[in-house]
Amino acid sequence: MKMNSIHSCRKLHPKPEGLALQYGTAGFRTHAKHLDHIMFRMGLLATLRSKKTKSTIGVMVTASHNPEEDNGVKLIDPMGEMVTAVWEGYATQLANAEQDSLLKELKDVIEKEDIDMSEPASIYIGKDTRPSGASLSRAVLDGVSSLGGKTHDYGLVTTPQLHYMVCCCNTHGCYGSPTVEGYYQKLSQAFLQLSQNASNCTDDQKRLLVDGANGIGALKMTEMEPFLCSKLHMVLSNDSSSGKLNHMCGADYVKVQQNAPQVGERCCSFDGDADRIVYYYTDSKGCFHLLDGDKIATLISTYLKELLTQAGLNLQIAVVQTAYANGSSTRYLEDVMKVAVCCTKTGVKHLHHAAQEYDIGVYFEANGHGTVLFSKAAQKQIQELVKDPKTNDERKRAVRLLESTINLINQTVGDAISDMLVIEAVLAIRGMSVQDWDAIYTDLPNRQLKVTVSDRRVIDTTDAERRAVTPEGLQDAIDSLVKKYKTARSFVRPSGTEDVVRVYAEADTQENADRLAHEVSLAVHRLAGGVGDEPKPLH
Repeated sequence: MKMNSIHSCRKLHPKPEGLALQYGTAGFRTHAKHLDHIMFRMGLLATLRSKKTKSTIGVMVTASHNPEEDNGVKLIDPMGEMVTAVWEGYATQLANAEQDSLLKELKDVIEKEDIDMSEPASIYIGKDTRPSGASLSRAVLDGVSSLGGKTHDYGLVTTPQLHYMVCCCNTHGCYGSPTVEGYYQKLSQAFLQLSQNASNCTDDQKRLLVDGANGIGALKMTEMEPFLCSKLHMVLSNDSSSGKLNHMCGADYVKVQQNAPQVGERCCSFDGDADRIVYYYTDSKGCFHLLDGDKIATLISTYLKELLTQAGLNLQIAVVQTAYANGSSTRYLEDVMKVAVCCTKTGVKHLHHAAQEYDIGVYFEANGHGTVLFSKAAQKQIQELVKDPKTNDERKRAVRLLESTINLINQTVGDAISDMLVIEAVLAIRGMSVQDWDAIYTDLPNRQLKVTVSDRRVIDTTDAERRAVTPEGLQDAIDSLVKKYKTARSFVRPSGTEDVVRVYAEADTQENADRLAHEVSLAVHRLAGGVGDEPKPLH
């Protein structure tokens, strides 16, 4: 190991004493001023991961929907997926090592993983538009070069674009060309092929107001627009020419505040690194309507199920949800569309993993982060039918649509640009307006609250976080409260990052959902060691 090189470089990236950070689903995220040493160390870790897997690894410098002052970093594994749980542990270990024990911690990882340090290493690096991104990227580059790794710095890219590049590189071009232009070409060609199947789209149906969250997504949509050959007329707002990143705009703002940063009949918002999207519109009475991840999953899965039926393909399609999915969406999928629904723990990595169990797995968190996964066997069956001269016209049209849809979807991770184009294509092919899509089902009114507790670990859950196992008596209390209301349900789960318990409730009216959420919060406060005053009623 190049001890001298690491020794001299680590002095340039000192760790503030006592600072401890945890690598979570979103990687590391905090105020940018605390991250220089973390970036250097993630450069070191990515290099070890590359040597271990004999593959290219990605390092994305972003803090997604966080404020502009923050930044963060996440590692990308060879197939464009998130890094494994064991390596998340190594990331935390390295990040928190004091200066004089960094080399010891590195050697520990090398020994545990039996890494051949003579193996070459290749790292792809990208960053979003935050002002701190340039210096923090350089710290990553220092980490990689001090262990003799080779880097390709893509500069400004969306998070999903970097995931795509890593997958393209490690599949030796089978997934596409590992360039930004290659990404635009692959997606735009698939979108244009799908658009040929849309009958008589009016200019209004082609016009979409896109809120770029003053982030990287806005920049990349401007670059991509010429590739779409006027098939989609986008009007960009919050395009980073003036406003601050994620400030009163972006997918998270729209979802949490239930508020539109732009008013129109067809709008969507990306988040800061363009891996989430939500749609919304304002009706003739001035009312705001949100179409979140549940609605997106429903639109895409019902479209795919219809195509499978037309193509005569016996493939299992499932929608993967978390406990936060609105009950109306679950009922519609299971009872009306007869689509299998699987519920899993909160967190993208759990959803992604569960979706891999099916021929076609559709997953979206309510916040708008999601994608569709097609098994190798499913893709092979679809490709064989496209080539088979005996396939009749109706089946041929359906399998061609499936083939183009697969090419349009970024299967590595949730991707706002790709998801937007899929949604636009599906609406156009089915001749639906955003209002038609919204009317598929009506969301049950719901409320989310949080209760501060002295120790979140007193709450343990089962059944994909839908039922509390401990403390004793809490689940019984929730069950008896839920019985008081129509079409109601409620669950509680501990936060992954702070000593709070999150409470979710839904019922037939907003007033009842609010009441139920408050009553469950009281039960949590009383039975799970609540801190401070008891929660106050919302009304």
